[in-house]
Amino acid sequence: MSICTRLLLLCRPGFEKECAGEIIDAANAAGFPAYIQTNDNSGYVLLIGTSEQDTSELFKLLQFGDLIFTRQWFSVLPKLDNLPEKNRIDPLMTAIKKLKTSFHDSHFNYADTNEGKSLSRFCKQFKPHLLTALKKQQLLSAHASQRLHILFLDSQNAYVGTAPVENSASNPMGIPRLRMPSSAPSRSTLKLEEAIHWFVPDEQQYFKAGMSAVDLGAAPGGWTWQLTKRGLLVSAIDNGPMDEDLMRDGMVEHYRTDAFKFMPDKPVDWLVCDMVERPHLVTQLIIGWFKRKQCKNAIFNLKLPMKKRLKTVQECKALIEQELANSNVSCTIRMKQLYHDREEITACILTAKL
Repeated sequence: MSICTRLLLLCRPGFEKECAGEIIDAANAAGFPAYIQTNDNSGYVLLIGTSEQDTSELFKLLQFGDLIFTRQWFSVLPKLDNLPEKNRIDPLMTAIKKLKTSFHDSHFNYADTNEGKSLSRFCKQFKPHLLTALKKQQLLSAHASQRLHILFLDSQNAYVGTAPVENSASNPMGIPRLRMPSSAPSRSTLKLEEAIHWFVPDEQQYFKAGMSAVDLGAAPGGWTWQLTKRGLLVSAIDNGPMDEDLMRDGMVEHYRTDAFKFMPDKPVDWLVCDMVERPHLVTQLIIGWFKRKQCKNAIFNLKLPMKKRLKTVQECKALIEQELANSNVSCTIRMKQLYHDREEITACILTAKL
C-alpha cells in the first residue's frame, strides 16, 4: 500500500476537540508521533504523522471500538483539490491506484454538518460511476480486507483513503440507519436501540424473554419500550408519567420514586439509565448497583458539561474501572458517543453471558 501520513476521523460536529484529544493521546501512547489539524464544527479531525511512518500502522496498534468520540476513521492521501466538474473520475482513480490495494467495498462520506448533508444527493448519483471504474480496473474483491473511503468536502474537493473492514465502522460515516418506531413513546428509544447494536455482541444471549430490568429515569418510556419489545419485564423508576399504551401489556411496573433511592427486591439482569444529572453522580449510582450485585449488565448515558468533556469522560471511566476491580466485578466497560447521542456519551458494562 502507498504511504498515507494522515488519519481522518469523523465525529459529531462540535466535538472535534474531544475527538482530537483522544486520538492524539492514543497515538502518543502507541509511539506514533503526530499532530492535529481541525476546525470547530467541521465534523472531522486530521491526525498527521511527523515521520515517514504510515498512519495505516495505527490500525494495528489501536482498536476502533476503543475510541469514544470517533464515528469512523480511515488513512488518507493528501487532499484532492479542484476536481474537474466534468471528469472527477480520472483524478480520483489516479489517487485510488496509489493506495496499491483492492477493496472489499466503498464508502462515500461527508461531514455531518448542514453543508456536508447537502452532498448526500451528489454522492448517491456519483457513486455508481466510480464503482464502474473500480470494477473495470478490477479493484473490488469480496476477499479484500480493506474498504475504500472517499470524503467529499464539496463536489470538487475530497480525501481518498482506506481502512480495514474489521477495524472500522461498518456503516457509512459510522451512522446506523434506524427508523423511529411509531409506537415508541419518545425519540430517546433510538439511543438505546443503537447502544444495543453497538455494545452487545450477541443480543439473543444477553436479552431473553422473561429477564428483568430496571429503567432509572424512565418516563415517558422510550428506553423501557426497547426492553419490553425484547421480552424483558421492566421496573420503570420515575416520578413522571409513563406512556399509557406502554403500560397496557403488563410488562412494566411503574414506581414513582427517586431513582437515586430505589432498591430492587432482588438482582436484575439489566440496569438502564438516561437521566439529566451530573456525569460523576450517575457514575457513582451505577457503580453502587454493581458493587451491591443488584444488576448483571448496564447501559447508561453520561450528560457532558460544556467544558472539559474529554477529561470528564476519562475520569468517569477510570472511576468505574477502579471501583469495580476493587470489588472483584469481572466485566467489560465500553463507551461511545453514538449518533443518536447529543451532549452526552453512552456507556455499557457487561458481565459474562447470561
